[in-house]
Amino acid sequence: MKKERQAVILAHYYVDGAVQEIADYVGDSFYLSRLAVDLPQQTILFCGVSFMGESAKILSPEKTVLLPDKTADCPMARMGTVEEIQNVQSTYPDLATVCYINSTAALKAHADVCVTSSNALKIIRQLPQQFIYFIPDQHLGRYIAGLIPEKTFIYGDGFCYVHTSITREALEGTKRQNPQAITLAHPECPKNILDLADYIGSTSSLIKYASQSDEKEFIICSEPGVLHPLKKNNPDKLFYQVPSALPCQDMKKINLEKIIFSLETMANQVEVEESARMKALKPLSKMLELSL
Repeated sequence: MKKERQAVILAHYYVDGAVQEIADYVGDSFYLSRLAVDLPQQTILFCGVSFMGESAKILSPEKTVLLPDKTADCPMARMGTVEEIQNVQSTYPDLATVCYINSTAALKAHADVCVTSSNALKIIRQLPQQFIYFIPDQHLGRYIAGLIPEKTFIYGDGFCYVHTSITREALEGTKRQNPQAITLAHPECPKNILDLADYIGSTSSLIKYASQSDEKEFIICSEPGVLHPLKKNNPDKLFYQVPSALPCQDMKKINLEKIIFSLETMANQVEVEESARMKALKPLSKMLELSL
């Protein structure tokens, strides 16, 4: 069916392990967003949540983008309004609005540049503006702000319910039970979790760090789906999940049956109205440009 549809299957690390196994490419948001542009296939089946398929369509409007389940959404992507953005933009004259890729096209359309957790630090350091309005994820924004003290940050109120479900008490308990383990954390976690981490990075960075490290035991402060590639790539190492961590219910909506149905029927195509697409394209293109 992939050959017949000229399709490629992209999957985020947070989907079920069975889905990751049949994907052509598995990665984080930044890796997959670049792939969507460069791959020759004309049909992209995106195993992820709605903003991912939307971003792929914005960057590659000539391609057909399919979502196995169009109800798979990211609550954080909608944590912000155009009115809030406009209010902040009118208050600070020397301001860059930086929009996490985990956002709707409507929010992206009012940003100067998009970022992912992989490239946010690199991109924001290149911006000439003194004031950085980081939306929607407040925790990623505060983490990056701590690394760029020369700039002044204003934050949105958004958050990832998965990463904020990881509590300090639960993490401390896991560390006590596994005193030899190194703690790896995604920057969407709150500061009180990041303060206990030995390494902080994007999903792909966490996987790379654990794979290259000489250590043998790791506590993972991120979505449980990341344990699949970690265990697969490192069968000689042990990985522990913090017990309070919730799975992403929307990512887990994606399954093999829905993938087959999408390829058979070409159902659940992603569409973005052209004027909205053009507005959202600018910050996404700026992201790709500054990430080189």
